[in-house]
Amino acid sequence: MRNYPHIGVQVADVLLPKPGIDLQKWAVIACDQFTSEPEYWEKVAALVGEAPSTFHMILPEVYLGTPEETRRIQSAQETMRRYLEANLFETYSGLIYVERTVAGKTRRGLILALDLEKYEFTPGAQSLIRATEGTILERIPPRMRIRRGALLELPHILVLIDDPERTVIEPVAEQSERLPLLYDFDLMLGSGHLRGRWVDDLALEQQVIRALERLASPEVFYTKYGVERDKGVLLFAVGDGNHSLATAKSVWEELKAQASPDHPARYALVEIENLYDEGLEFEPIHRVAFNVQQDITEDLKAWFGERLSLQPCVSEDAMVEQVHRPPVQGEHRFGILSAQGNWLARVQHPDSNLPVGTVQAFLDAWLKRHESAKIDYIHGREVVSRLGRQPGNYGFYLPAMPKTELFRTVILDGVLPRKTFSMGEAIEKRFYMEARRIA
Repeated sequence: MRNYPHIGVQVADVLLPKPGIDLQKWAVIACDQFTSEPEYWEKVAALVGEAPSTFHMILPEVYLGTPEETRRIQSAQETMRRYLEANLFETYSGLIYVERTVAGKTRRGLILALDLEKYEFTPGAQSLIRATEGTILERIPPRMRIRRGALLELPHILVLIDDPERTVIEPVAEQSERLPLLYDFDLMLGSGHLRGRWVDDLALEQQVIRALERLASPEVFYTKYGVERDKGVLLFAVGDGNHSLATAKSVWEELKAQASPDHPARYALVEIENLYDEGLEFEPIHRVAFNVQQDITEDLKAWFGERLSLQPCVSEDAMVEQVHRPPVQGEHRFGILSAQGNWLARVQHPDSNLPVGTVQAFLDAWLKRHESAKIDYIHGREVVSRLGRQPGNYGFYLPAMPKTELFRTVILDGVLPRKTFSMGEAIEKRFYMEARRIA
């Protein structure tokens, strides 16, 4: 292990399954996916059987709050112990270069560990490593019950760097063919292909570190974003898995008074990806309001006043086309779908940096006055259209957040509104593959 504390990075000892283990059964998707589809996890269980698998070391969140939860936590921790005793792992000290191909796109990343002392998930944090969206605190305790008794961590956390000049990951990609191949296989259930290589070249590792140091230098940071010196440098922004990283932080805070400064639980294994990777796309997350007792457009008019204009649209396609037009300075656009028709909403002089923030502020206030209603967060146009058009429902169709706005928005506004964006569809999410000792 090698530590670079000024940038919050540890080049960790990574555990991978030994040759001979079926990797298609070993690797499974992040535990927080398909939470409303138990049939997906039933398929995973049938495919894996009793074979060595990360499935036996995680708690799929579809089982949270069910009688299965406690049993699965105990079983996951026992499986970690059993796999270690059976010597199922080989250790690789160094960065791991990863390529994930799915849906015709390839994303590139590097596996390393981040220092939890440099990470905060509280709103307004100025730490080097930050959450990008609001953390729902009640989601953390169940995850803490797993990590407290765990010998290993299995990462599904994706952390972004803002590297338009492609200085960190892409030079490794250019030399990847000469690096030792660690794994190269098709993932289960149509989730594409995964390839990993060991960065066993110390000079190449140092090149990565120097590039990260440059991104974190105050001279580069304050020039790039044009912000005052009261804003802390942001190097790593959590893209996926924020609640898992917040869990690791919370467990470390419990431990650190009695632990040595270099205790392995101080760090968390993640994959970093470049915001500018062509294979990385941000998908919008739409909203649907259910059980609406009156015309919600009247509430919108009351909330926004003269700043709001509502334009009826002849079709859903016309509304969608208007929402996706290039943004106008000082204006936010979003669509509304209902059984009564389609509207394009325009809000002048918005208080938020993004349209999703404008919509979420209204919905949060609206829900407090309409206790019988509820909101759900929806991926994909077809679903928001189908649900939004049902009587008593209203759909809010949102534009995708430009990737280039992520860091600037987090720096200026703090964390984003919850459910602002998704890094791809469910099948594109990270699979568990690597492990690291944390006890």
